[in-house]
Amino acid sequence: MNSWKTSGAAFSRNPGRPERGTTVHPEMDGLFEIMPDFTPGIGSERGRGYIISFRTATWERIHPGQFEFLMSEAAAMVAAKLPGYFPGRDLRVVRDGKRFKIVGDFSLGDVRETPEN
Repeated sequence: MNSWKTSGAAFSRNPGRPERGTTVHPEMDGLFEIMPDFTPGIGSERGRGYIISFRTATWERIHPGQFEFLMSEAAAMVAAKLPGYFPGRDLRVVRDGKRFKIVGDFSLGDVRETPEN
């Protein structure tokens, strides 16, 4: 993942899109947008989960091999962050067809339990 930042330097950002870190919502600025999109997994090899949607905000043509590399780097970054955001959960980033997906334990626990106040 050491070349993530240098990969971004290879492309110019769409002039209508703000620089990275200049808006309240990270998905609204910078060259890359990485967002989860839930899928029930119908017709999928891996079942339900969150597709890792990777978009670029450039007018330049990105070669399929470059896009694959960037998408793989994004998936690795998400995988590295999952344990910090969801400690103790069995969540993994896997390949599902042409895309990457977060799969695993999305349960909310035992619904019969009540929170103690």
